[in-house]
Amino acid sequence: MMSSDLPLPPNPRTPRGRRARDLAVMAGLIALFLAGVGGLFAATGWEETRAQVARLTFWQGAALLALSLVNYLLRGLRWHLFARRLGLPTGPGQDLRHFLGGFAMVVTPGRVGELVRMRWLKRETGWNFERTAPLALMDRAADLAAMAIILGLSVALATTGVRGAVPVAVLALAAAFVATHPRLLAWLVTQMHRAVGRAPRLFGRLRAAARSLERFAGPRTMVPALALGVTGWLAEGYAFHLLLGWMGTDIGLVKAVAVFVFATLAGGLTGAPGGVGGAEAAMIALLALDGVPMEVSVPATVIIRVTTLWFALGIGMAVFPVAERLSLRDRDALEDR
Repeated sequence: MMSSDLPLPPNPRTPRGRRARDLAVMAGLIALFLAGVGGLFAATGWEETRAQVARLTFWQGAALLALSLVNYLLRGLRWHLFARRLGLPTGPGQDLRHFLGGFAMVVTPGRVGELVRMRWLKRETGWNFERTAPLALMDRAADLAAMAIILGLSVALATTGVRGAVPVAVLALAAAFVATHPRLLAWLVTQMHRAVGRAPRLFGRLRAAARSLERFAGPRTMVPALALGVTGWLAEGYAFHLLLGWMGTDIGLVKAVAVFVFATLAGGLTGAPGGVGGAEAAMIALLALDGVPMEVSVPATVIIRVTTLWFALGIGMAVFPVAERLSLRDRDALEDR
């Protein structure tokens, strides 16, 4: 066979190449997660771990998944709220499809794979990335703000055990503040451009996207957005509280919520895709500081991560092909007009 007849590897710059790369990253992360879980289970003792997992019934597992689903649906409703405020001609079902389908890329590096939502919007509405980028930015900022509020309240209400979460809460709230103040964000982009001294078109687009955040300013948008986010994340924190109680270790609702939210934020700050590794380590360490034995903290951490992060990935993988197919159909319809 001539060398010219050999199949070429996918170009990482093409959509097919990006999908292959993202799938490889996800497969690698799942393998590392399972290897880490196996090592932790072996270190704490398989018998003890199996006994703790055996405590859970089918309906308890279903309740954990249902509470995670509440979080995703409420945040999907928030995504629709932001889309309407931005002026996108999309409906609630369409926006929810985009939001849930984006979870298929939740464990890509830096979660940049979630920008697939912007691609679907471009196909279906004709809006380019610069016009829809504020939607993704506000979604991230609203999550940071909601989690910082929960963590701040938890620190204030808890008497011991979560005081170390204060810097993380402040950092998250500061990032959310910057992201939701257009003039400040545009100024920071300008300073970055001056420091870098290159890519004027890129920084110009970033400044335009920052200024467009003015649409989201004001209590009429931010109050319901924060309420949806806080309620959604509290649902998952409550699931963690229930899980610990079912496994025979009740550290209290406030502290359980604080541990869950802190670990989720800490995992995100590591920069690892989906916070894999960092979130688990932080959760186990915080539970250990509260006196929770490893034979409980390890399986509890694994179960809550499976019913939150990996459950979201599963939902995304199920919705992704539907969203992709419908976006291609709408693109063709848009081009035929």
